[in-house]
Amino acid sequence: MWRAFPNINTVSRSSGPGSHASGSKSSRHMRASMWICASISVIAAFFLLAAVACGDDPPPEPSPTPLPTYTPVPPTPTASPEIETSPRTTGDEAKSVITSALPSLADVVEEIEPWVVSVTTERFVRGFFSTFRDEGAGSGFIVRSNGYIVTNEHVIRGAQELHAHLANGETYPATVVGKDITTDIAILKIDADGLPFATLSDTSAIRVGDWVMTLGNALDMKGGPTATLGIVSGLGRSIKTEQGQQFFNLIQTDATINAGNSGGPLVDMNGMVIGINQAVLAEARFGFAINAAVAGPVIDSLIENGVVSRTEIGIKGDDVTSAIARSFNLSVTEGVVVTAIESDGPAYAAGLRVGHIITKLDDIPTPGLATFLPRLWAYKPGDEIVIEYVDDDSTKVMTVTVESDPAQ
Repeated sequence: MWRAFPNINTVSRSSGPGSHASGSKSSRHMRASMWICASISVIAAFFLLAAVACGDDPPPEPSPTPLPTYTPVPPTPTASPEIETSPRTTGDEAKSVITSALPSLADVVEEIEPWVVSVTTERFVRGFFSTFRDEGAGSGFIVRSNGYIVTNEHVIRGAQELHAHLANGETYPATVVGKDITTDIAILKIDADGLPFATLSDTSAIRVGDWVMTLGNALDMKGGPTATLGIVSGLGRSIKTEQGQQFFNLIQTDATINAGNSGGPLVDMNGMVIGINQAVLAEARFGFAINAAVAGPVIDSLIENGVVSRTEIGIKGDDVTSAIARSFNLSVTEGVVVTAIESDGPAYAAGLRVGHIITKLDDIPTPGLATFLPRLWAYKPGDEIVIEYVDDDSTKVMTVTVESDPAQ
């Protein structure tokens, strides 16, 4: 769990669980549950940052920056120009023009639908007098012809029974191959072969304004997956739960994502997966998807090893913002502030301390956790990294040896 800036302390590795800004030894066991739920039975779409399916934890509450207020400049008086009017278009003619400009996406849907999966979950809750069955529903998609399915970790969290419902009407019991809380990705396996499967796209070329489509088990409605259309509204987004769990490099879209869409694909107009639907900011009607560039290596690692290996340097951290910089009179306005550090970890041994602000990793700026963590995770245990940091008003440099995070 990422701690708030003022909560700073030094911890020992034996002192108990906690997550690290470097991907710590206990981050995999992070108890911070996202408010991106797995169950249709309790739909949480009315909260500010809700997951696409339902759970028990309170929703994260992002704090949007107020929009600036502008004073309109009055127009300069000019002579009224003569306007040449065009012939009036009738209602039928206007409708024809608009319709002809919108291509049918039915072919794309037909291409996608065979590998989109509905995931249903069951868990049994003991009451005072009897045991109750709690059912949930989410989405997923096939990524290997021999039955490997991708979904969100929060969709299957706590489930005791899982089933995958394919587009051809077949239903299979599913088992969990591996899951990664850090990215909210899980891999399921069904006993089937020769299945159609999705292709992940190279997302380096996607742009804000590109058309995208979601397909998934919206609201657990019968009759096949629900398709919605929208555009890429933003790239490189980060969202943070109230408990401190943070997700990075997300794709923001205005394509409607409903409860039950969690784990389903966000695709481009070629039918290739560019993201995994994860969360929705209900008030603004924006959805967020895990970028395929992030998801691809995680999917491969979970299928091959059942876990995702990451590196750490033994710290917890938080983003430095302009507001924090002003409040604490900091000399920098961005970076990663160390909020806790393991006294027997490599960062502490190198001289890093609570309150230091990391500004570069191997001479590459790290304005926040969204850039710092992925870069750190790209290294292998034993690699040496050069960290530039600010101590009071002084900029300093140190070399730290990264190590494996056994909690992953």
